[in-house]
Formats: sequence, C-alpha cells, structure tokens
Amino acid sequence: MKPVLSAAQMGEVDARTIALGIPGIVLMENAAHRVVEVIEREFAPVSSQRIVVVCGKGNNGGDGLAIARQLFTRFHPKSLDVVLTADPSDLRGDAAANLEMLRACGCPFVREIEPRMSGASLVVDALLGTGLHGAARGPALDTIRRMNTSFPVAKVVAVDLPSGIGSDSGEQAGEFVRADFTVTFSAWKIAHVFPPACHAMGAMTLGAIGSPDSLTVGCQLQLLEREDFHALFQPRKSGANKGGFGHVLVVAGSRGKAGAAAMSGLAALRAGAGLVTVATAASAQSQVAAYAPELMSESLRETDAGGIADQEIPLARKSVVAIGPGLGTEAPTISLVRRLFHDCPLPMVVDADALNALAGSDWRGGRHFRVLTPHPGEMSRLTGRTVADVQSDRVECARTLAVERGVTVVLKGERSLIALPEGRVWVNPTGSPAMATAGSGDILTGLVAGLLGQFPNQLELAVAAAVFLHGRAGELGAAKLTEQCLVATDLLRFLPDAIHDLHD
Repeated sequence: MKPVLSAAQMGEVDARTIALGIPGIVLMENAAHRVVEVIEREFAPVSSQRIVVVCGKGNNGGDGLAIARQLFTRFHPKSLDVVLTADPSDLRGDAAANLEMLRACGCPFVREIEPRMSGASLVVDALLGTGLHGAARGPALDTIRRMNTSFPVAKVVAVDLPSGIGSDSGEQAGEFVRADFTVTFSAWKIAHVFPPACHAMGAMTLGAIGSPDSLTVGCQLQLLEREDFHALFQPRKSGANKGGFGHVLVVAGSRGKAGAAAMSGLAALRAGAGLVTVATAASAQSQVAAYAPELMSESLRETDAGGIADQEIPLARKSVVAIGPGLGTEAPTISLVRRLFHDCPLPMVVDADALNALAGSDWRGGRHFRVLTPHPGEMSRLTGRTVADVQSDRVECARTLAVERGVTVVLKGERSLIALPEGRVWVNPTGSPAMATAGSGDILTGLVAGLLGQFPNQLELAVAAAVFLHGRAGELGAAKLTEQCLVATDLLRFLPDAIHDLHD
C-alpha cells in the first residue's frame, strides 16, 4: 500500500526532508530527473522532439525549469522553448536558482506561448502544482486554455498534477490541462486517486526524490497495489487438503432468489475455500444444489412468504459466515440476522438484506471480526445520511462507521474503500463500470468469505485482496466481453487471470 497525502501533508514531508539535511534544490533536481526519465522512456529519441516547457512561478515551475535544463543539456532536442509565465523577478528560492542555471546553459525562454510553437510534439506542464485551491483564474487560466488548444499534435506530460486540478479533491473545480502522462513524487495525492480527477491524469508514474519512507508511516489513507497480495497467492504445499482452506457457510437466498445464494457460494469456492455450505430457504435448496455440484447445501425453515425464519444456524466445523444475499427482509429474518451478527464467534461478511436488517438498530462489532459491504444506498440506511451525503465524503463516512461500530467497512462504488476499525482507509484502484450489474455484489461477498476462510491470521489483507481481485476481474472481463455484455458470473471466469496478474 502506498500513502495518499493531502497538500498540507506533502508540504510537511518536504519540510521534514529538508530538515533532515536534503536541500530543497536537490529534491527539485531529483523531481526533474524522474520526469525526464519518463520522457526518455516514452518519447525516444528525445533529440527528435520539439518540446515546450510551460513554467509558473512556484515550486512546480522550478521543477519545470530544472526539467528544461536537463533536456537541453542531455538530449539537445530539435527545438526547446521554455515559457515562463511570470516575471523572472517574481521567482524565489529554488525556482529562482533553477532559472539562473537555465540561463547559464544558454537555453532560451519566452514570456508567452507563441504561434511558432504550434508544431511542438511534447509539452511539459509545470504551470501550477499542489498549492491550487479552487479553479484556476486569470492569466493561469488563459495559459491552461492555450496549452489545450495551441499544440494540436503534442503529447502532454504534467509535473505532479495537470494544471488546474487541486491536489486535495477528486473534483475538478474548473478548466484543467488534459495530460497524457503525469509524474508525481514521494506519495500519491488525493486527486491522483479519486474520481473524476484521477481520470484526467493519463498514465501515472510515482517517483522517489529522496524523502524517507518513514515520514509517511502511519498515513491513514493508502492506495492498494497488486504487490500487497503476493504472499497470499503462493503455490500451495504438495500435501495440502481441503480442510486447510476453510469451510465457508453462506446464509442466503429465499424463495425466488436462490441465484444470489448460489453465486456467493460458488465465488467462495473460486476464491479457494476448501468447503462451502449454502444454508438457504427450503424452497430454494434444490436450485442452489443444481447450480454447482461442488456446493453443499443446508435446508432452513422458511416463513410463509419464503424467507428464512429465525432459527439456530449450524456453525459446527465452519470457519467463516457470509450472510445476506437474497435473504429477504421479513421480521423473522431480521431477528435472525441481528442475533447471528451479535453472537456468532466466527468472522462474518454482511451484505445486502443483512445490512438492511442491521439498519436502524444499535448494532456493534468489536467482539468478533465483521465485514460490511454496503453500496451507497445501504450505507445511507446504515448511517442515517442521505446517499448524496455519503457520496460527497466517502472516506470520512466509511471511516466513521468503521471506527464507531468496530467493523471493517467495504464501501462499494468507483474506487471502493476498505475502512478499518482503527481509522485506516485503503483505496482500491481496480474496477469497471461493467460491474454495475445484478449479482456483482453477491460475487464479492463470496470472494471475501472464501479468502477469510483461507487466511484467518491475515483477515484485513484478505478482505483487501478480495476487493482488488473482484475489480481486476471486472476490468479484464470488460476488456474481453465489453462493458455491456459482462454479467456477474463472468467475474469468476476472469478471476484466474486477475490472480495471475498479481505476479506479472
């Protein structure tokens, strides 16, 4: 997991790095090296490029001036123009020092974008950085518009952020530079991670510039990476048996909704659980059993309406419980859910109708491991906030529920969140709009349960792995089947590719 920082937190990291003895001018030079490395990789041979570097007066502009100098002295591109949007006398500190070094090298610079630059093949955007609050205005906005219109054939490499996007919000407050590549430093910023701003970055690269990793230890917001899950998906021992990989109990399904229960059960098997039993309403049992012969089933007494009645659930020799998909919301079912949630000593994944059963009651986790997987509507019912309120502050909404109720919360949606009871929040970068289809959540419930059963000593990481793989399977499936044609069970078809992808 990589930390995700606000502008203030990043400023603190830079200040503490300088206090440790690494001068700011060195950090700026290292940042320039990281950008030039991307340019060298993506635009070789750099000597054949016509380059325009657009620099503001702040530290982002200082980075741009250092980038221009390195490009000028190392690669001698076909043409290189440095556009300095500020009066040179307005530059301060390290930015001013970089301007003097650029002058000493003989690199030309101008004060505005000129018509002759329209044939540029590469534009480096170093106009505005992480300090922007709100929309760009005045001359900066004019420059952003000219960068977007004056270079019809050029690719754009943004330094830290595309100009016009503030680092502390996933929202796009106004007009911004349309980047093909973005290179940032030391840590991801909020805008790199959350939509819609994250979609404006192009291909993103995170580069080290000298700040010690220890300065971001304890960061409460982190981005999941596939490397986080290598240890969970190593080859199994040759003498392994099904008893070593958990026995998942899925309590789900009611009359007419056997599919939800079966999908969750099969997903748990596909995730690697050794055994899966689906406990469902008596009228749904035969359908579940017919869905996949590998699933065991347990018939439960049902209500007149076909839901599951309140009764004792067989927990012997089970490792984890998943409850909710297709369960129904009758009073006896609600009573069953609340009692199991409170009393069951096993790890439990709570989804769909089981979440609705908890809503409005004074439920608490804490004693036993509980994972709640709400979509925004279910989150609204759990928290008493409107869906709009939930969506406007997803991180804090998920974190608050997790901390106050002592549970792990998976808030589903674009960039799903995993909020932990101690306040950390992990951001999942995988997923596709194709997954907005019936049953996708039931598949996730089974994946979480299947991995929890296999990794009882790494429960939180198992939850994160399930969310990550669920989203990655959706991406791979959408690429193959299109976003329109993907259905929920296709996620299991592409799950093996998603697991292989962890090691590629």
